[in-house]
Parts: sequence; C-alpha cells; structure tokens
Amino acid sequence: MMDKRYKGVVVPMVTPLTMRGQIDVDAVSRIMEEFEMNNISPLVLGTTGESSSFTKAQSEEMLAATIAAKGKHQKVYAGVVSNCFDQQVDFGKTFLDLGADAIVATLPAYYVLTSSQMKAHFINLADAIRGDLIIYNIKATTQMSISIPAVEVLSQHDHILGLKDSERDEERLKACTALFRDREDFSYFCGWGAKSVDSLRWGADGIVPSTGNLIPSFYKKMLEETDQENWKKAMEWQALTDKVAAVYQGGKTLGQSLAALKLLMSQRAWCHAFMKPPLTPLEADMGRQILTDWEKLELDL
Repeated sequence: MMDKRYKGVVVPMVTPLTMRGQIDVDAVSRIMEEFEMNNISPLVLGTTGESSSFTKAQSEEMLAATIAAKGKHQKVYAGVVSNCFDQQVDFGKTFLDLGADAIVATLPAYYVLTSSQMKAHFINLADAIRGDLIIYNIKATTQMSISIPAVEVLSQHDHILGLKDSERDEERLKACTALFRDREDFSYFCGWGAKSVDSLRWGADGIVPSTGNLIPSFYKKMLEETDQENWKKAMEWQALTDKVAAVYQGGKTLGQSLAALKLLMSQRAWCHAFMKPPLTPLEADMGRQILTDWEKLELDL
C-alpha cells in the first residue's frame, strides 16, 4: 500500500447518546480507546453516526469529544451532511477549526443534480473551506451517483484529497482502484464492507466498515493479513465480518440496522442503545432476535 496521507481502516463511528439524547462523552472515550488499540481512525457524524439528525451545537460537541480522546496515531474524519451549501461550508470550516483532519462531505440530496452541478458543488465547497476534503459518494441516501469521470476531474483540486465510495457496484470499484491506486495525492476508500478485502487487493487505500464499531480487532487482523498479501487468511476475516454484518443489517432498513448496531454495542458495554429521532430503538421482538443471532455466532472477542 502506498504511503498516502489518508489510508487504513476508518470506521464510521456511531454517535453514543445518553437517555436524554445528549452526547455520551464517556462512551465516546471508550469507543475511541478500542479504535486506537486496533489502529482504527473514526469518521464521526457520517451516515452511521446519524449525522443529519444533529444540530450544529450537538455536532460540535460530538466532534470535540472525539478529538479530545484522539490517540497519537489516529486521524479524525468529520462528516458534513446537509442540503444547504452555506451550512456545509459553515460546518466544514468549524470542524476543521476544532481539529478535524479532513471533512467528508456528501452531495445535497433534495434535488437531482447533473454531473456538472455535482462537480460545481464540490469545487465550490473545497474553495470555501480551504482544508482537506474527501468526497462521499453514497447513492443509498442521496439517490445519486457521482460519476468516475467527475471524481477524476475533482481529484485535481488542491483540497480534494480522496473519495469514500459506498456504492455497491463491483465494476465501479475496480475502475476506481485502478484509477487512483498510484496517485500519491488522492486516496480511495471502499465503503462497501463486504468488499473490504477485494478492494484492498485491487488497490484501495482504505476501508470504511460500520461493522468495525462492534468488532474493531477483526479489522486490525484483516488489514495485517492484507498488508502481508495473505489473501486467503484475509478472506477468512472477511467471511467472519460478513456474518456479523448480516446479524444487524440483514432484512432491515438503514435506520433499523443502526439501532441494531448500537444494541449489540450495548452488549459490549461500549455505549447505550439510544437513538436520535427520527430513528428509534428496535421493537422488542426484533431486538431479541438480533441478540439471539449474535449469541449463536460464538465469537472469540
């Protein structure tokens, strides 16, 4: 793997809450400690972090707590999700001032944008915040895909240093890794958990698996094997993480899967299962089934 500025395992961190819906600062510290022990950096206020549900003040509190708990070798990536361009600029500048290493920004999702409008959006955002910016392509929430030619144009901007791609398209994944793996100034992160090992084999600089919230040590071991090109062993870790992901993601909406993830993390005493409205904790029957399925895995944690 080329020694780029942005690389490795970046976990889209849950936003832990107290019963009153406030940021659980103690839980943030616990999760960050687990991440640091496993060579993981956090992406805070991303999709897994329920970013669109928090006010600016709450977002600042979450980011500040994360940065306060940051280890020596960790970077902090801060998500910016908003339909308002001026708000994205405001959040981006504020997060950089607070100490975020890079901003990870989605497209505004209310209007369907042309490719030219998508490029203009990220160029204008990069010009305005004047800090490291990573493009976040997530068709599942924006209902839009940023084309590879558009990303290639954007990658020439001095402040646009990477792409986090959560689109589940293998041909796109192969094309992106081929295009960017030899670019010292631009990083490609695979946000499709089931393709973590494949993406690294094809040349991705990093992976962004939400399952890393629950089993961070498995991803440390996965990356160690891929660094040594022990692909068979790496795929064993891939298969195991896929089984874990199936427990909290299979047959569920995105919101339900996030609630299930927090529920399982609560079993490890890392955070509570509280959700930020409009999301809610799981209904009792689904919660019991998830806990049963989790126990059946009999993981060596």
